[in-house]
Amino acid sequence: MDKPVVAVNSTPIILLQKIGRLNLLQKLYSEVYIPKAVYKEVIIDGIEKISGQEDFLMINNWINVVDIQNENAKKMFATNLHAGEVETIILAMERTVDLCILDDLLARKYAVKFNLNVTGTLGVLIAAKKQGYIKSVKPLLDMLVSVGIYVSEELYNNVALLAGE
Repeated sequence: MDKPVVAVNSTPIILLQKIGRLNLLQKLYSEVYIPKAVYKEVIIDGIEKISGQEDFLMINNWINVVDIQNENAKKMFATNLHAGEVETIILAMERTVDLCILDDLLARKYAVKFNLNVTGTLGVLIAAKKQGYIKSVKPLLDMLVSVGIYVSEELYNNVALLAGE
């Protein structure tokens, strides 16, 4: 089976970089696309969120930073979602990617309404475990919690269960 093509939003990029696992995207997916708005959110506006990091998106040249084509489509979402989320959804539709990686619940709901397949950072970890790129999800979940992501006990247990732990 061919590896999927994905469009990724800011939060999964930031979280995976913070725990040193951004490379999982390269291992799991054949092509990784981010829109310019995500690049802006992560590198230009948000690099201080990832202390000591330079432009890690350009260093990881397997991450394709691209423009969306339909700028007018952004108007449909502008009041409800961040620019990165909006452009990630539009990019996913324009490139007909296999999977859209978003963590924000509202953004995920919009993506599903546009018939996009959706996962999030935790779904990436589950996929990495199932494909043998990591041995265990729980230590990475603990790392995510330590860098500031909120994971309820129920979600933590569900992710561990889905990962076979």
